[in-house]
Formats: sequence, structure tokens, C-alpha cells
Amino acid sequence: MHIPDGFLSPQTYLPAYAVAAGAWAWAAHGLRDRLDETTVPRLAMLTALAYGLGLVMVPVPGGTSGHMLGIALLALIFGVRLAFLSYSLVLLIQALLFGAGGITALPINALAIGLVGATTAVAIKWLLARINETAAVAIAAWLSVMLPGAIVAVALGIQPLIAHQPDGTPLFFPFALEITLPAVLIPHLAIGVGEAVLTVLIWRYAKSRKWCA
Repeated sequence: MHIPDGFLSPQTYLPAYAVAAGAWAWAAHGLRDRLDETTVPRLAMLTALAYGLGLVMVPVPGGTSGHMLGIALLALIFGVRLAFLSYSLVLLIQALLFGAGGITALPINALAIGLVGATTAVAIKWLLARINETAAVAIAAWLSVMLPGAIVAVALGIQPLIAHQPDGTPLFFPFALEITLPAVLIPHLAIGVGEAVLTVLIWRYAKSRKWCA
């Protein structure tokens, strides 16, 4: 799901960096008070899991690939702010060490997956937990994949509209929304199911150990 370098125009990633900087500052506020000797190792372990999930690429039609995220797990156990910071670190390390994603694309990837994904998971779980908590976690995890996927697809699909030569030739990503939306979302319908199953299993264990925020 990561957007690599070279696909986004400066008109996209420069404003995104400004928004992301504000979001990172908000998420980091009071960080020291939220980390203790029990939270840090648990957060490190699940951040490492998210990092590993992001490196297991599943080939999908169209010559691209997708992967599970782990953002719902981080959010449901540690809250939105820690999840956002942790996943931003995951994205940065993956971009620097393995070329998964990119530095120019980092703010869009972080905002879509880390912030929107985490917020979606927490909000959906809160809304549906009174009906069935396990189902709420599963739906929250599935949507934490689909909604960021939609944002990534839109960010890519609008590039031909906002960055092109006088004759209309795209300067960056060449495909429009009618291609990017199905190309990203259809494969992630199934990937989201895997995310939901994994999230429910680990969340149940975390809840039994009273790890959840």
C-alpha cells in the first residue's frame, strides 16, 4: 500500500509534510508521561510486528503488491497517538532501509495509514463494541486497511490532474482515479480480512493480559 518516491508531486507532498508535522507534534505531546517500563517493551514488540507485516508483500493483479498493516492492533492497545508515532517510525525505517515507500511520500503514507488507520480502528471499535466486541475489533481492523487504501488511491489518482505538462502529459503518477481506486481497494478487500483475523487473535491475548489502553 506504500506510495514510493517519484509518484507524488511537490504540490502534494509539501502540504502533506506541513500537516504531518503538526500531527506528529500533537502525537508526541506528553509522550514521556505515556511511556513506562511495561508499555515500552509491549509497544516495541507490536511495532516490530507491524514492521514485519509491512515487508511481507502479497502480489496482486496489475503488477503491484499489498500487505497487512498492524495499525489497528497498535491503536486498540496503545491508543491513536502512540500508534501514529509508532507506525510513522515503521514507515521511515522501511523507506530508508528497504525502499518500501519513500521519503517524499512519507507524510501521505503516515497520515493515511498511521493517523487515519489508527483513528478509524479506535472509533469503529468504540461505536460497535456495545453490540459485539469481537466483531467490532474485526470490522475496525478491516476498515483500518480499506480507508487508508482509499486515501492512498485518491492521492495517486489525482496526480495527473494537479501535475502535468501543457499538453496534459502527467509529470508524476500517470493513472487516474478510475484505475487507482479499484487497483488498490479490490485486493485489499481480502487483505483486510487477514488483518481482521490477526488483529482479533492478538487483541484477545492482549486484553486477557490487560494490555489495552
